Amino acid sequence: MKSHVMYKLRQIKNRILSTLTLCAAMLAVANPVAAQTPDSMGPTLSRIASTGNLFVAHRDSAIPFSYVIEGKDDAAIYGYSWEICGHIAKAVQQRLGRDVKVVPVNVSTNSRIMMVKAGMADMECGATTNNVARQKQVAFSNTIYVAEVRLMVRKNSGITRIVDLANKRVVTTLGTTADRLIKQAALANNIVIQHLMGRSHAESIEMIVRGEADAYVGDAAILAGMRANSPLKDDLVFLGESLATEPYGIMLRHGDAAFKSLADEAIVGLMRSGEFEKIYDKWFMNPIPPKGANLQMPMSEKLKAAIANPNDRPAY
Repeated sequence: MKSHVMYKLRQIKNRILSTLTLCAAMLAVANPVAAQTPDSMGPTLSRIASTGNLFVAHRDSAIPFSYVIEGKDDAAIYGYSWEICGHIAKAVQQRLGRDVKVVPVNVSTNSRIMMVKAGMADMECGATTNNVARQKQVAFSNTIYVAEVRLMVRKNSGITRIVDLANKRVVTTLGTTADRLIKQAALANNIVIQHLMGRSHAESIEMIVRGEADAYVGDAAILAGMRANSPLKDDLVFLGESLATEPYGIMLRHGDAAFKSLADEAIVGLMRSGEFEKIYDKWFMNPIPPKGANLQMPMSEKLKAAIANPNDRPAY
């Protein structure tokens, strides 16, 4: 008799446990956010789930990566990196199962790392080199672009090689890796240059246009974008030499593995589907706003390799 009662009690207990498990599973399907713990989501996704806001940093003049075009009533953000970040934002919505508002945050080359590091931006969608020094402060997504650091001069300047820059005025943009690279190149070629600094890419190109600088050093795609929208256009040419090859990534908060994993998955999804190449062609091989300039920059073999084998390896 006693064993029969114990058996019945165990049956009732098992039914209760089964019912509770089923209810929990149904709640998880109905509310994916509730099914995730703050620890599993990480700090960035947890905050977005709570507030509904995704803070996305962008640049104002990093053509064609992210840039602002002033309209009659407001400003609009465009660019290759900005479009990729739009797909990451969609992935955030799908993961959280709720609407998410993208809040643009304008940053400069000099402030972008601090803004992400301080949590004032959840990700930065610009033209930021992933290198070892920066990885100590922030994280990076898988590589989305591979840049060459080049020099641009006036066609009639007489400058054809780096050694011709001796005693010339050379401008780089504040907060970019071009500053260090041109100084190293000058040292290697045993020349002295007059180093100038633009606070933005727009200011740097203006120094060339006004004749205040003889050469502009930066990532080739940025230089091509600035050239395409400058009054000089075809009067500006690239030197044949390259100072470095550098990977770009979407800059993220350091130590948040969950958010980085989500961003990487979104990027790899674009690469596997073929959508990534379409986005590339849109911004580098076709006319782009605001003036319909075409950069005519075919995808490099190094970027094709990064698409075939996605990775976040930094430059040194």
